[in-house]
Amino acid sequence: MPTVPRSDLLLPAEPGQRALARELYALAAEQPIISPHGHVDPGLLAEDRPFPDPARLLIVPDHYLTRMLLSQGVPPADLGVPSVDGSPVETDGRTIWRRFAAHWHLFRGTPSRLWLEQTFRDVFGVTTALSPATADAVYDELAARLAEPEFRPRALFERFGIEVLATTESPLDDLGRHAKLAADGWGGPGGRVVTTFRPDDVVDMEFGNWSANVDRLAEVSGEDTGTYAGYLAALRRRREAFIAAGATSSDHGHPTARTHALEPAEAAALYDRGRRGRADAADAEAFRAHMLLEFARMSLDDGLVLQLHPGAVRNHNRWLHARHGRDVGGDVPQATDYVHGLAPLLDAHGNDPRLRVVLYTLDEDTFTRELAPLAGGYAALYLGAPWWFLDSPEVLRRFREAVTETAGFYNTAGFVDDTRAFCSIPVRHDVARRVDAGFLARLVAEHRLPADEAAETIVDLAYRLPKRVFKFGGES
Repeated sequence: MPTVPRSDLLLPAEPGQRALARELYALAAEQPIISPHGHVDPGLLAEDRPFPDPARLLIVPDHYLTRMLLSQGVPPADLGVPSVDGSPVETDGRTIWRRFAAHWHLFRGTPSRLWLEQTFRDVFGVTTALSPATADAVYDELAARLAEPEFRPRALFERFGIEVLATTESPLDDLGRHAKLAADGWGGPGGRVVTTFRPDDVVDMEFGNWSANVDRLAEVSGEDTGTYAGYLAALRRRREAFIAAGATSSDHGHPTARTHALEPAEAAALYDRGRRGRADAADAEAFRAHMLLEFARMSLDDGLVLQLHPGAVRNHNRWLHARHGRDVGGDVPQATDYVHGLAPLLDAHGNDPRLRVVLYTLDEDTFTRELAPLAGGYAALYLGAPWWFLDSPEVLRRFREAVTETAGFYNTAGFVDDTRAFCSIPVRHDVARRVDAGFLARLVAEHRLPADEAAETIVDLAYRLPKRVFKFGGES
């Protein structure tokens, strides 16, 4: 049967639109990568050590992959995912790889397969198709590449064309790895690798060891967190340290988008209940909601962009959480109310252009009904790209179709890869750029947008918008 050239991956099938999309994609493809939100370990680049074997690089840390196999009865321990309960896990990389390859058919049609195949081919130059029969051959080809100096982290960073990579750290992190990057000329304000302030573990009373974490916050900040006022002072002090390490944004992974303004005395009483271990689920939600307004006020003072990633029910698979801990594929999305949830924050600060809130969703139904009208009506709001369960070509297309008519392109904030898998960064951005090229080509073909404006827009979406919105290199 006829095949589509790999160069036309994800571009429109209609020949005229495909030709237009090729030209637009070529403009996007030459732009540097701005990666403003992700979870790459900064130690990877600070230490610049060779990557481990292919399984530990590509399979073990990728919960997109391991959760799919769990759904088919393959436990994460068989794929080398570390346990937190002391149960044994597979340690042989080749065995893990063979087991994964035996289930490769499970990923047909998924973005995980798309990303992995692009990583094999475009990053490592491996063109052998993965299958149970070729598992060892692909493993050996990848292992040979990983042994070469050109495939160490910093060399790949340069080859990927990454201009800025933002990692994500807790206020309890000593930022030592970022200090090493700064000393090597890679980090610090304006650096190539910067941190992001992620305070969930000291804000969410339902987070494991929350009170102990707040005690630790006192130690690292030098402020007394025995009182609510001291707690706020400690958070401000840590934000200062993060800004000194290059941070331009904070990030908040709350279960909902609820915001709520408490009087200072109410907030202090709620904080005290939490510290005494007497807060219930309603208290925890009220405190999270109140703290989003506090963080908005802090952002007005220190300039950090506020990212909000709501909508995940964390650790829904309780067996998985008990056996392997957090962030290993046990979370699921839930419906999220933005219109009412964000109203207190928007009433207070939504029309202040000094505040920059980048809003994400795991609830696709809200694209047209809530998110686009909100971003199209408040100076402080920008829409973040579809992420996590929604970062597929299909949803990226639907996102543009759903939000552009109300919010336009310039109330969106560019693509985020949201990944722990360093080697997938360029392929994920490539997928987004191809989808945007196809969408813009359709507008040109329908005479809804001149070709020269589409060309300008594709560069804005790929590069200029995320650089401006996330304050990398100034506001211009």
